[in-house]
Amino acid sequence: MKDQMLHTPDGVRDIYNGECKQKLLLQDRLHEVLERYGYRDIQTPTFEFFNIFGKEIGTTPSRDLYKFFDKDGETLVLRPDFTPSIARSAVKYFSEDDIPVKLCYMGNTFINSSSYQGRLKETTQCGVELIGDGSVAADAEILAMVVDSLKASGLKEFQISVGHASFFQGLVQSAGFGEEETQELRELLNNKNFFGVEEFIGTLDLEENLKNLFGLLGSFETREEEIAEAKKLAASYPVILSAITDLETLGEYLKLYGIEKYISFELGIISNYQYYTGIIFYGYTFGTGEPVVKGGRYDSLLASFGKDAPSIGFAIVVDQLLAAIQRQKITLASPDYNVLLVFAENKISEAVKKAGELRGQGLNVAMIPMNPAHDKAYYTNYAEQNRFAKVEWMDGE
Repeated sequence: MKDQMLHTPDGVRDIYNGECKQKLLLQDRLHEVLERYGYRDIQTPTFEFFNIFGKEIGTTPSRDLYKFFDKDGETLVLRPDFTPSIARSAVKYFSEDDIPVKLCYMGNTFINSSSYQGRLKETTQCGVELIGDGSVAADAEILAMVVDSLKASGLKEFQISVGHASFFQGLVQSAGFGEEETQELRELLNNKNFFGVEEFIGTLDLEENLKNLFGLLGSFETREEEIAEAKKLAASYPVILSAITDLETLGEYLKLYGIEKYISFELGIISNYQYYTGIIFYGYTFGTGEPVVKGGRYDSLLASFGKDAPSIGFAIVVDQLLAAIQRQKITLASPDYNVLLVFAENKISEAVKKAGELRGQGLNVAMIPMNPAHDKAYYTNYAEQNRFAKVEWMDGE
């Protein structure tokens, strides 16, 4: 029983000492980037009413939610995702605003899924929501923020894959797919089974241009010239054409920010979040098999809460990003103001005074009473292991 009390449940863990410091530094760096783009902080409740994340809004399956009841019998859930919570808040507090609302957040999300074996079920997310701007220019700003955020974390090599929800939707609508065919194709794309995608497309009896457009699903990257060619093929398919035109325009805007080398178009990208309506994107780097950032446009979500407003956002999964920079041997440097003050029992008065003086100078001071069983080398070694820049002695010698 006592051993069990020392362990954490599956999917959660303790973060302490140097790793905790690195995570806090990372969060600070990310937040600084979001502030530089003019985004304002918002905090939403850790738990909400069940319908905020229900099936109608299309976020997380009910079986994957941490659910519980309040004293009135209402079903509550720990948030699995920030976007619906912020959408609710935006409608409640900013519904009269006629200019775009820019909000940023930092906090933990919770997903209880058996498919997440070995993965964290509680993760920290840092992200933004841009509400009330449906332009491609807004899409470009969001991607620029993503790039600047990942660079601020210390990453040198990463890639953002960008797709468009309407491209997939336009294909299945134009082909007249039913639910079964759509789901089969969706699963192939989710699993990056491009051989399976090719086989699936080969069985289709479609108009030639539409079949060629389907062929663009089976590739990790769609080049600029392929986007231009796809635009010609989609001339008779307005939904598909609109998606491709958006991506073509986005490519030009990315050049204005000078970030095009970090962005690739992947038309086979889809999301499990059903609320995405425009671009969808994921960010990857070495050291983790999961995306470190994900986001997209959700122009219809706020209508579920009573306001029709185009919106776009992203979430950086801080824990995944931290794991990646650790595996890439990246250390976030910070000014070292830590002092270890070791004092003898009869020197406590002087030690308290000295610690106060040092803290007044902006230093962080940890006071530790000296144990006669330990020599100075013991405390010096402790200071090195715990990243104290200096040891102050008050031992009467």
